[in-house]
Amino acid sequence: MKWQLTFLLLILYTTNTLALGQTGHRITGKIAEQYLTDKTKKALFDILGNESLAEASTYVDEMRSSPDEFWQNTASSYHYVTIPDGKNYDDVGAPAKGDAVFALKKYSQTVQDPLASKQNKILAIKFIVHLIGDLHQPFHVGNGTDRGGNEVKIKFFGRDSNLHYIWDTGMLSRRELSYSEWSEWLSRQITDKNVKQWNSIDPKVWIKESQSIRQKAYPETDALKYEYLYNNLPILKIRLKQAGIRMAAYLNDLFK
Repeated sequence: MKWQLTFLLLILYTTNTLALGQTGHRITGKIAEQYLTDKTKKALFDILGNESLAEASTYVDEMRSSPDEFWQNTASSYHYVTIPDGKNYDDVGAPAKGDAVFALKKYSQTVQDPLASKQNKILAIKFIVHLIGDLHQPFHVGNGTDRGGNEVKIKFFGRDSNLHYIWDTGMLSRRELSYSEWSEWLSRQITDKNVKQWNSIDPKVWIKESQSIRQKAYPETDALKYEYLYNNLPILKIRLKQAGIRMAAYLNDLFK
């Protein structure tokens, strides 16, 4: 029983601290669905059936609880990239175990492979929509010193937390909105100009943006309240909107 409890606590810890929160992922998927072409919608229906992108977006996090070797070891490095300050992705590239850019390329090839099984394509789509969201969270572009902010311990409105978690979940949770409410409100703010400006399918562009935000997001104090929320929640909102637009653009390009 003791080892089972330890394993459960480990799973809960890694699930809650190493991935953009479920609300955030669902927001990006819901926004993306509004910008899909008819051809892409049909292609996704052929693969996912009636499953929405919002629903599909959290699957690979949910599977982190699986004891399967793939989910516990192989896929664990697919949720992030590591770029030290002063470097860019081309300077460091993917490690031998892979990273989010490696995985995004891998699963994009699976989707376009006419010989790939439907089951493999389902998994590939779920990884793609998930990883696009992850790469827009600044602390999924870690600097290599603190596990993407997980080791930066803080108190967020008086509760023990860490920097990664408040960008994944904490700031969104403070507003007590459902993912559908967030999606509706953020979607109304997206202009045609935004869509043109954000229409990038290059993950290196998203990474560079996240890296820039990350460098400014480290707080000067370990007790964070309204000032940090006021300064950074608007940035997180923009990242969610950008992730939704780019998810649609990426999928549209994949199925063009």
